[in-house]
Amino acid sequence: MQSKSIVGLVILAIVVLFAQSSLYIVKETERAVLLKFGEVSQADVAPGLHFKIPVMNKVRKFDARILTLDARPQAYLTLEKKRLIVDSFVKWRVSDVQKFYTATSGDTLKAAQLLSDRVDTGLRNQFGERTVTEVVSGEREELMRELTNNLSKIAIQELGVEVVDVRVKRIDLPQEVSESVYGRMRSERELEARELRSRGKELAEGIRADADRQRTVIEAEAYRESEELRGEGDAVAANNYAKAYSANPEFYSFYRSLQAYRESFSQSGDVLVLKPDSDFFKYMGQPGVR
Repeated sequence: MQSKSIVGLVILAIVVLFAQSSLYIVKETERAVLLKFGEVSQADVAPGLHFKIPVMNKVRKFDARILTLDARPQAYLTLEKKRLIVDSFVKWRVSDVQKFYTATSGDTLKAAQLLSDRVDTGLRNQFGERTVTEVVSGEREELMRELTNNLSKIAIQELGVEVVDVRVKRIDLPQEVSESVYGRMRSERELEARELRSRGKELAEGIRADADRQRTVIEAEAYRESEELRGEGDAVAANNYAKAYSANPEFYSFYRSLQAYRESFSQSGDVLVLKPDSDFFKYMGQPGVR
């Protein structure tokens, strides 16, 4: 009875081991190929639980997610033969599992190295067709777009991988030329600043001249209007004086004499020498005069 139990356990263990070696799972984030004696038997195994024949079949799995290849900074020459240090990275993923396995033996590091060589060649060609200004700002997006499309076509055909995106993280000048370039940039900016200041001074002088002209015109018009108003006021005053004088000439003469007395004797030490019968003292010497 005990020997039968042992045999049953052995058989169960064999069945479990056979099941473990015969069944395999492909995750949603994986791509897989089924090999038969080292040759591809099934190119792209769908995600899920699958069966294989032990010893005869083997399964190779690869990451199906987007991977990042961070390349080392490289030196490239532009169209005007200026050397630039470019730091870039590539986003890629496996698209053709069979071709990827055939080209790289399923080695992701080997695939990254082959892809890095092609990225280096693509960047060298793209930078060689453009100037420094174009690759830094003007045509940088176009450069990245063209490089991504060209590399993706080549990588799919040769390596079975899709290049999702190529991006330049940083572009630097070599240390030996950066100072001269920065000095030229400073000189250009200083020249532009001087031109802007000169243009501003010219505009300021024009504005000041126009303001002075407007001020002169306004003051002249104001003076003319004030003189006209003053003349009109004097005319009205003279008219009123004439009417008042004609209404009562004697009273007007008396009033003017009082004003003359007040102005003549406004100070305590004033002395006025006149004849006693002068008309100036007419109202003071003859109080009864009407």
